[in-house]
Amino acid sequence: MAKQATFTEMLNGTAEDYAIIGEHASEYARELPDRILDHLAILKGDTGGFAVDRFTHCLQTATRAYRDGKDDEYVVCALLHDIGDTIASANHADLAATMLEPFVSEENYWIVKHHGIFQGYYFFEHLGLDKNMRDEFKDSPYWQACAEFCAKYDQNSFDPEYDNMPIEAFEPMVRKVFSRPRNSIYKKRDYS
Repeated sequence: MAKQATFTEMLNGTAEDYAIIGEHASEYARELPDRILDHLAILKGDTGGFAVDRFTHCLQTATRAYRDGKDDEYVVCALLHDIGDTIASANHADLAATMLEPFVSEENYWIVKHHGIFQGYYFFEHLGLDKNMRDEFKDSPYWQACAEFCAKYDQNSFDPEYDNMPIEAFEPMVRKVFSRPRNSIYKKRDYS
């Protein structure tokens, strides 16, 4: 049996207890890319009424970004931008952004967080909503980057004939991006 802390209330924990917990946390963090890829696979089969399933849409979005020369972090954000669809259908972009935030730049985080509203530019009018809702963020330095993400990679990635790269091509990028937090209180911890 693995070592475990002895306290029943955190205020009674010792340095030794937290060293044990830290070891477990490091191992758990190293396995994060596997859990993320497993969760992404849940999107297989559910089309949500689109011409491709949500998994294929994510692969296609990432493939387009990769083929356009975007860096690994951006491509991973493109791959995972809709991962929240399974358990956060009303705020999927927020869930994906929160998951990515400790590991990506402020700009990439902002793009993922706001892509749902920016994507509305292409269809909100058909739902009786303002297609220009994204303009409430016009003062953001990342407005144009998010508009570009949706225009070039997201809104057009529902093509069943498109030649998507396989998930295996993206796995090393996912592992690289999630290897170490860069924007959190835990960023000094080595998860490699």
